[in-house]
Amino acid sequence: MPTPLHSPYLVAVSPAAAQLIGLTPQQVADSLDVLVGNAVPEQAQPLAAVYSGHQFGVWAGQLGDGRAILLGAAATPQGPLELQWKGAGQTPYSRMGDGRAVLRSSIREFLCSEAMHGLGIPTSRALSIAGSNQGVMRETVETAAVVVRLAPSFVRFGSFEHWYYRKQNDQLKILADYVIDHFYPELRASDNPYQGLLEQVTRRTAHMIAQWQAVGFMHGVMNTDNMSILGLTIDYGPFGFMEAFDADHICNHTDQQGRYAYSNQPQVGHWNCYALAQALLPLIGEPEDAQAALDVYQPAFAAKLDELLHAKLGLTQLDAHADADRALFDAMFAMLPGVDFTQFFRRLGGLKSQDASGDEPLRDLFIDRAAFDAWARQYRQRLQAEHSVDSDRQLAMNRINPKYVLRNYLAQVAIDKAQQHDYSEVEKLLAILQHPYDEQPEHDQYAALPPDWASHLEVSCSS
Repeated sequence: MPTPLHSPYLVAVSPAAAQLIGLTPQQVADSLDVLVGNAVPEQAQPLAAVYSGHQFGVWAGQLGDGRAILLGAAATPQGPLELQWKGAGQTPYSRMGDGRAVLRSSIREFLCSEAMHGLGIPTSRALSIAGSNQGVMRETVETAAVVVRLAPSFVRFGSFEHWYYRKQNDQLKILADYVIDHFYPELRASDNPYQGLLEQVTRRTAHMIAQWQAVGFMHGVMNTDNMSILGLTIDYGPFGFMEAFDADHICNHTDQQGRYAYSNQPQVGHWNCYALAQALLPLIGEPEDAQAALDVYQPAFAAKLDELLHAKLGLTQLDAHADADRALFDAMFAMLPGVDFTQFFRRLGGLKSQDASGDEPLRDLFIDRAAFDAWARQYRQRLQAEHSVDSDRQLAMNRINPKYVLRNYLAQVAIDKAQQHDYSEVEKLLAILQHPYDEQPEHDQYAALPPDWASHLEVSCSS
C-alpha cells in the first residue's frame, strides 16, 4: 500500500494522457489524494512487481519496484492501460531506499515522457505530478513528489531474468504466457511462441533505439531492468538530448565508464536482448532458435536508422543511391562534432538545392565553414539527382526534424521555478513539447542554443 504524503499539492496534469483514460484534466486534478496515494480507490489492489537485472553490465540480482506501485488498469479503446504511482513510498523491494521520488526528477520524467510521445517515439506516458513540502534526503534535502505514469505494461527484461536465475521455470512460463496472451496474441499460432516473443521484442527494441539515435536522445541507464518487453522507452532518470554533437557523449554523470554513451546505445540494446534470450532459453529450447530470433536486431536497427536518416535529409530514393548515401551520412557525422544536433537538422530543411546564397543560418552553426561547404555541395548533388523540390522537401523534413526537444537547461529552469511553487514553466514546456515539429514562432526562444551556464548541468542516478 502507498504511504500517505503530507499536505500534497498538484504540480501538473497532461491533458493528452488524461484523455487516454477518459478523464478531463479537471477530473484528474480533483483526484489529488488518489494521485499521491493518500486515497486508494475501492476496486484497486495495489502491488509492486519483483524483477532482477544487469546494471552497467553486471548481474545485480533481485531489484523490483522499489518506489513504484501499480494502482490498477484503466479500460481504454486501445486496451487496458496500467496506472503506476512513482514515489508513493516503500515497497518490499525498496532495499535501503525510502520509496520516494523528488520534485526535480519527477518533473524531468513527466516532461520527457510526454515529449517523447510528441516526437512519435514509443514511450510510457505521464498523467500527473503532485508534490509535497515533505523532505526527502538525497545529496541534499529535497521535496517529495509522485508521478502517475501509464503504460500497457511495465514488464521488463529483468522480470524474466528474475525467474530464470532463480531456476523457477514454472513462474517464467506463467510470465511469458501472460505477455504473449495480452500483448503478442498472434504468436499463439506459431510453432515456437517463445522464440517468436524474443524475435518481436528484439525487433521492437532495435526500432526504438534507432528512433532514439535519430533525435539524439540518450537514456542514460540502459540496464536490463529498465528495458520494456513492449519496446517502450521507460524509466526516465539521467536522460539527455544531444546538444553540441559528440558521438561519445555520456549524459549520466554516474556512468564513469561511458557504457551508455550515445554511440553505445545500439550495441547495448543488442546486448540486453541477449540477456533476455538467456532468460527465455528454458522456454525456447534450442540455443540456435534463440540466436535466430536475436539475428533480427542488426538488420532491423540498420534499416530503421537508414530510413530515418534519409527522411531527416529529405531524400526519398532509398535504394538507387545506397553507396553514395552511406558516404554522405558518414561525411555528415564526421563534420557534426560541436554542432547543435537539433538545430542542424531543423535548419537543413531550409537549404536550397540549386543555390548556396541562403546557407548562412545553417552555415553559421559551424566553426569549420569550409567543411560544411564541401559537404553541402555533395548534398546538393544528391538532391539534384532525385529532382528534389525545395518547398515539398522542407515540409517533409520539418515533420521528422523537431524544432523543440527537452534540453537539460529548459527542464532545469522549470524545476527551479517549481521549487518556488511556480508551475507555469512546467505547463508551458508541456504544451510546447507535445508539438515539437510545429514552428510555434511565439516560442522561438525554447529552440535556442543553450546558455553558457547549461554546460555545468549534470544529471545522475541519484533521483
